[in-house]
Amino acid sequence: MCRPHFGIGADGLLVLLHSEEADFRMRVFNPDGSEAEACGNGLRCFVRYLVDHKIVAGDAFNIETMSGIRPAKLIKDENNALKIQVGMGKPEFNPKNIPVALESGKGKTFDIMIGDYPLEMSGRTMKLNFVSMGNPHAVSFIDEPVADFPLKNIGPAVEKYKLFPKGINFEVARVISRSRLEMRVWERGVGETLACGSGACAVAIAAQLLGICDAKVEVLLPGGTAEVAWNKKGEALLIGPAEPVFTGEWPE
Repeated sequence: MCRPHFGIGADGLLVLLHSEEADFRMRVFNPDGSEAEACGNGLRCFVRYLVDHKIVAGDAFNIETMSGIRPAKLIKDENNALKIQVGMGKPEFNPKNIPVALESGKGKTFDIMIGDYPLEMSGRTMKLNFVSMGNPHAVSFIDEPVADFPLKNIGPAVEKYKLFPKGINFEVARVISRSRLEMRVWERGVGETLACGSGACAVAIAAQLLGICDAKVEVLLPGGTAEVAWNKKGEALLIGPAEPVFTGEWPE
């Protein structure tokens, strides 16, 4: 289904299921067939589907995912346009739980890995920040525009690097101002995508812990802009629109 030339073409497949624990259950499958624990943009698309097909009543409900129960809320912006807010859970920083397999000989013990881990790849030394949003992320902040970064060359190598036993989503990001960041993402099991909600959260959270952005930021991605809010204590919130592109039927 996800193959662009022989199927529909997509970054992943979302499956709507009955839940014993929440209002609905969502499963996410990557184009390579692997199952993803979390997908923020997928959650927003999932919610838009529920709304458009009148499957949900009210403007707040819960969705079961592999990474936990996620709250969703429908909100209107100042122009009365529909936006969808989804809870992305509390970020995890412990290397064992991300997971990151620390290399022997580094001589350091990490409880939190923000702004501290150097990784050399393709002649570049990058300082990586590790965050789990239910799925693993490695974030590198750079000074150059993210459009200039050789993500297609470096992304695959980082994704499958020996440090990450379950692979990793790799983001490059640049601070534009304290309220605006830009990023590109190489998604585990997918490749470069136009947007990643959990990645946007990981970038915003890492930037906030580094003291280089505010508690609520706009994250600019090639596919559009998302808002991320985090108070350093609870779960991160991802806010943005979701628009239908087309509908169709897949033969059984």
